[in-house]
Amino acid sequence: MDQVPVGINPRIPNVARMYDYYLGGKDNFASDREAAEQVLAIVPATRDAARENRAFMQRAVRYLAERGIRQFLDIGTGLPTQGNVHEVAGEDARVVYVDNDPIVLTHARALLAGSRDVDVVQGDLRDPAAIMDEAKLIDFSEPVAVLVVAVLHFVQDSDDPARLIGLLKERMAPGSHLVLSHACPNRPVESDDISHVYDAATSGIRLRTRAEILPLFDGLELVEPGLANVAEWRPEVAELAPLQGVGDYLLGGVALRP
Repeated sequence: MDQVPVGINPRIPNVARMYDYYLGGKDNFASDREAAEQVLAIVPATRDAARENRAFMQRAVRYLAERGIRQFLDIGTGLPTQGNVHEVAGEDARVVYVDNDPIVLTHARALLAGSRDVDVVQGDLRDPAAIMDEAKLIDFSEPVAVLVVAVLHFVQDSDDPARLIGLLKERMAPGSHLVLSHACPNRPVESDDISHVYDAATSGIRLRTRAEILPLFDGLELVEPGLANVAEWRPEVAELAPLQGVGDYLLGGVALRP
């Protein structure tokens, strides 16, 4: 990234730009790369896990589009890359991307300028009501897919993630789906070390165990295979085999609101 947008401090690692670096993108600064490399030194599989997470999101969107879902609300979308939600969902889908990062918003709006039935709005997962009010393309009286992919681990316990997801579920019409993935620790020491890195970034991180993530789907019906390693959630024949050594660093699931 050559130019620094107004209001951005390139010396502070940014979680969206770090994720962009894991995915092999170029929209990052030296501070982002240095912080990301610290994480990779702790968990070398982080880059592969990010790629698997992206593939999980695309498979989930494809799965839902094939079942007639035509509305998608992507909260915490991150920097645009290949295979964005609107590209996977199809031309007749309505998609709203939500993020609170100025760089993400700038890039997304530039990429999507002129796109039909696609919008980009500023919002924060910690204020679901404001997000749903701003997502004017979405008719919440009809089924919608709400994506909370690799973002909830940046929400601290003090913000009560279960309450936030509960507010989203309340507005989701029957037939809607929640798509969620979340980072979790394989070993306690990894959680502590990674947390130290992200404490110096734009958002701290809170890795959660399977037992902590699963209740987020309460009141919904998990689609098979349930809450799984993102690499193992309905892998497609045409895809490469799941990357080896990734482990259960990212768990994901798709659930129906009956």
